[in-house]
Amino acid sequence: QVQLVESGGGLVQAGGSLRLSCAASGRTFTSYAMGWFRQAPGKEREFVATISRSPDTTYYADSVEGRFTISRDNAKNTVYLQMNSLKPEDTAVYYCAARSRIYYSTRVENYDYWGQGTQVTVSS
Repeated sequence: QVQLVESGGGLVQAGGSLRLSCAASGRTFTSYAMGWFRQAPGKEREFVATISRSPDTTYYADSVEGRFTISRDNAKNTVYLQMNSLKPEDTAVYYCAARSRIYYSTRVENYDYWGQGTQVTVSS
């Protein structure tokens, strides 16, 4: 099993940067693919980025490609989402998720564990 705790959300201006962290507990951490999803008010949860078991393989939603970077530090049991060139449309609650497979997935239903979510607000 995996427990996830997220941090790093906040309020930033358009064009700014923010780094989200997801601290995981559980000795099986390195056996799980990880993902980031987001949910804006009145919208369904959507895929943002995912990373597979090391050696790392990453995949991004078209809307964030080139601006966001997902990374994994197994020694610290932590997954990060570096967000640069933020836009107002990036405003959402961001969720960290873990999948009990080594390969990544873009689908909400393929993830087994979820963090509590952290609010990201980008002003224009």
